[in-house]
Amino acid sequence: MSFAALRASVRRAAAPAPAALRRSAFRSSVRRYSTEPPPPSPPPPKSSNATLYGALGAAALGGVVFWIYTSSSDSAKSAGSAVRSGVQGAKAAANFTPTKEDYIKIYNKIAEVMDEAADKNYDDGSYGPIFFRLGWHSSGTYDKVSGTGGSNFATMRFAPESEHGANKGLNVARDLMEEIHKQFPWISYGDLWTLGAVTAIQEMGGPHVPWRPGRIDGFAAQATPDGRLPDGAKGADHLRVIFGRMGFDDREIVALSGGHAVGRCHHDRSGWDGPWTFSPVTISNSFYKLLLEETWVWKKWDGPKQLEDKGTRTLMMLPTDYALVTDKVFKKWTKAYADDEELFFKDFAGVCAKLFENGVPQHQWATSEPWIMPRTDEQEANKSK
Repeated sequence: MSFAALRASVRRAAAPAPAALRRSAFRSSVRRYSTEPPPPSPPPPKSSNATLYGALGAAALGGVVFWIYTSSSDSAKSAGSAVRSGVQGAKAAANFTPTKEDYIKIYNKIAEVMDEAADKNYDDGSYGPIFFRLGWHSSGTYDKVSGTGGSNFATMRFAPESEHGANKGLNVARDLMEEIHKQFPWISYGDLWTLGAVTAIQEMGGPHVPWRPGRIDGFAAQATPDGRLPDGAKGADHLRVIFGRMGFDDREIVALSGGHAVGRCHHDRSGWDGPWTFSPVTISNSFYKLLLEETWVWKKWDGPKQLEDKGTRTLMMLPTDYALVTDKVFKKWTKAYADDEELFFKDFAGVCAKLFENGVPQHQWATSEPWIMPRTDEQEANKSK
């Protein structure tokens, strides 16, 4: 059975069952722990949007756009609106104005590529975790004081940001997204990467995350300095500094940390090694349950400090993860999410939407309210009605 079929069958069986039972089949079936990078993707079919791509390039005049992106003056903001209108006009001139349906096509392509990981024996059978991490890390550089960073300029395309320690391994996701971008050249990288994260969350069984397009691509000059993303080797104070800079409070810090329900650390990338949960391609509240219910001991090895579960010695937690149960306020929310997956999903969806929109000027959004993108199984269900 293909990974896509497995995912669909799990969802069909999921409707009447409690969360723990919904995921039991998935957990027992997908437990590969390979860390080999995927082989190069085959070349995509030629895009039918060449006219559009040329028009967009003509609309975004380099020097003018650079000044707009780097200036905080009112005139620059006005010019920004004008260039954005010019870009939209170029799309219209090419007889193409993207609609929600056009972005759903990209969503579906991302979901398709996610499942190709199973055939390539990548990690645990899905690119979902690394797509989520790409959207997270490209957005998590936001600084609310200076107004810099965030997903707006997609600056992880440039060195040195692409080479920051926290971004090691994300070239895998960026390369896969590049192939998708070749098929849909009209979408900005910031929109593509955050839509990729939303797709990953939803297709891995997580909540719907409100999303809308409007991010624009910047230049290397907007690349953010190192040190803006969390360092897993540190503790609660560090988390409050890093997430506080992005505008998150204690509750939001714990909710966003629940993203560690999926994925794993790779020794050849971060130095740490292993998955956080027994179901590393399924979004659930298991991360919190494991933190509270398992006995965690320091791993005896030559690598950086990390914890492992005493029972199976196959799971890991970072020092920053463990801070969620050693800090009194963090532990309150960790317990709340462990006890109530619905509450976790609600807060996780909200905090992810906030993360992905941080730093994007209001006038750039293509729609006044975010969209709910339908999951692939929901689209199939609607077709049969």
